[in-house]
Amino acid sequence: MSSAHYQALEPQTSDEDNEDIERPLHQNHLRSSYTSSSSSSACNAPHPMVRKASGGVARRRCILPLVGVALFFVAFCYLTLSGDTRIALGLGGGSEDSEEGSHHGLGKQGALFMATPRPADWLLRYTRQGAARTELQDIINDRTQEITAYETELRLDSQEPNPKKPPRRHRFKPKYHSINFRPLNESLHICSESYEDRRQFMQDKPRSEYGQLPIIYFVTPTYPRREQIPELTRLAHTLLHVPRLHWLVADDQEKCNGYMDTLLNRFGMPYTHMVSPMPSKFRNEKPAPRGVANRRAALQWLRQHNLTNGVLYFGDDDNTYDLRLFSEIRKTQRVSMFPVGLIADYGVSGPVVRKGKVVAFLDSWVAGRRWPVDMAGFAVNLEYMAQYPYVNMPYKPGYEEDLFLRSIGLQMSLIEPRGNNCTEILVWHTQTKSKKLGMVRLESKYLDDRSNLGALLLNLKLMGVASTTENEGRNALISKNGKEKPHSAILS
Repeated sequence: MSSAHYQALEPQTSDEDNEDIERPLHQNHLRSSYTSSSSSSACNAPHPMVRKASGGVARRRCILPLVGVALFFVAFCYLTLSGDTRIALGLGGGSEDSEEGSHHGLGKQGALFMATPRPADWLLRYTRQGAARTELQDIINDRTQEITAYETELRLDSQEPNPKKPPRRHRFKPKYHSINFRPLNESLHICSESYEDRRQFMQDKPRSEYGQLPIIYFVTPTYPRREQIPELTRLAHTLLHVPRLHWLVADDQEKCNGYMDTLLNRFGMPYTHMVSPMPSKFRNEKPAPRGVANRRAALQWLRQHNLTNGVLYFGDDDNTYDLRLFSEIRKTQRVSMFPVGLIADYGVSGPVVRKGKVVAFLDSWVAGRRWPVDMAGFAVNLEYMAQYPYVNMPYKPGYEEDLFLRSIGLQMSLIEPRGNNCTEILVWHTQTKSKKLGMVRLESKYLDDRSNLGALLLNLKLMGVASTTENEGRNALISKNGKEKPHSAILS
């Protein structure tokens, strides 16, 4: 085919058509060059049209790999580089800029800004000058304002005090709360009380140094007898050395004792004197549930005052207390326990501790009790006790401690051993020998102010220690120089 025909076809064909036409022509030309060795130089040279077409094909073949490499480089950068670097290179933020999975719309990019402090215009180092700089600066300013607002919100949230969760209330469960664990409803009458602490020094330190300690609510049940006032006096002089203590004295009688009010107020420590008599139906029982009504009244007083900060301890008026005991029980988080000396046959009652944990109990009288401990052998945190609305102490002699601890849901794992892992005795169950009320036979005419006997015997009567009579028993003995003298000789 002549070159003129190629020239006529050239303006009417596309590049794709030319490529299809040129490929067979070029192949025919190559075959003709191999079959004829005597061809002329004009015939051996490629046609001008063929040279032009072959150059276009070569250029396109060179461009295609370059385009592929460029696309591969863009994809590689998009997938491997961070969002900030892609923005700087003009590749876009990709999926990392989406608000899905982001916090307050900042996404990972905002988190990167917050995690790595950088100057506000750091992206300008990777951008070109001119309009792109202005546009990018506006974006940076907007994002910086968002981050500043977010940091302010976080700071305000962190400064808000955590609201104290209300104590969890336990529902009534017959398995753990029998009919004896009904809410307290005791006959309670307050005789006198004082919240003022007039003590200036305790254990050689001023009272102000103990202001941050939790309060110990020391519950002492008592009952009228000739040893009542002496034992309360002895106990008071122990408690006078204990800071941050409120003494709850519950008396088992129907009327208030004025002398006891005066005595408790004289000690100068915070106290509450209440009367709560034992119900009459229990008085004739053998043994009688002594002290239960008094402790129940104290529990009701704590519940009425909604006290949840402090430690509860039942301390009888005839026990002997080591001052270290109060430092130990003040740290009680739930229920702490420790051995008590002079208990029954073994002379001791308390927990068995292994590896710092209470695992059992040593006591000479078990009788099916889950918690065979003495009343003076444990202390309870008030915040923990407040979780149990059915806290109680039933009228069941010998089982008061066990049933009380059951009513507050005690578990073995909650017990905190005190007293050097229960190896030391910090409280002794001492008992004063009780005798009948003393009687002094003396004529009333000699009980005036002519001697001290009138006032002395009156005080003893108020204390419940002794009383006077004119016609019962033997006359009171009054002696001088080793010889008995008649009353008239000395008192007239």
